[in-house]
Amino acid sequence: MLSFILEVIGTIAAAISGIRLAATKNFDWFGAYIVGCVTAIGGGTLRDVLLGIPVFWMHNWWYLAVTLLSLLAVLVFKDLLVSKDRMLFIFDSIGLAMFCVIGIDKTLANGFEMWAALIMGVITGAFGGVIRDILINEVPLIFRRDIYATACLAGGGIFWLIHSLGGELYMCELSCVVLIILIRFLTLKYNLALPVLSPSVTKKSKTDSK
Repeated sequence: MLSFILEVIGTIAAAISGIRLAATKNFDWFGAYIVGCVTAIGGGTLRDVLLGIPVFWMHNWWYLAVTLLSLLAVLVFKDLLVSKDRMLFIFDSIGLAMFCVIGIDKTLANGFEMWAALIMGVITGAFGGVIRDILINEVPLIFRRDIYATACLAGGGIFWLIHSLGGELYMCELSCVVLIILIRFLTLKYNLALPVLSPSVTKKSKTDSK
C-alpha cells in the first residue's frame, strides 16, 4: 500500500513539474500534456525495458489519467503553480524521491542485486526529467550544477544500509524519500552544488604556450 501511495504521489508531482515547465515555454494544452506524461513515465519506462519486464503504464491506464488531472490542476491553479519558481523545485524533488524508491523496490522485487537497484532508482527518478528538459529545449537538470542524481544515490545508500541491517521495507522507503527531499531542500537553502568541470585551465595553457 505504501508503494502504491508513493507511486501516485510521484506521478502527480512529476507530471505537474513537466506541465509547469511546458507552460513557461507557452506550449499548448496537448504539448503540455505530452511533456507531463514523459516526465511521469519516462524513467519507469527505461527501467522496465532494462529489467526486461512489461512496461508498467501499458497495463494501467490511470497513469495517463493522473497526468490529465495534473494538467487540469495546473490550468485551475496556474497563478500558484506556474508563476512561482519554487513550485517547480518542490514538485520536482517530490517526484524524484518517490520514483527513486519505486525503482529500487521494483528492481529488488524482480530478483536483482541491491547495486543494480540503486542504479535503477536513479534512472527511475531522474530520466523522466531528462526527457522533459530535452523536449523543452533545456540542458537536462541532471547535467547541471544542481544536486539531483547525487541525491538519489544518497537516498539509495540509506535504503541499502537499513535493508542490510534487517530493517523493515517501509523504513527503507521512508528514509530514502526523506533523505532525498532533505538534500534537495538543503541544496536550495544553502545554494549547494557539485564542482563544475571548467575548460579555463585548458584555455590558459594554450595561451601560455603561445
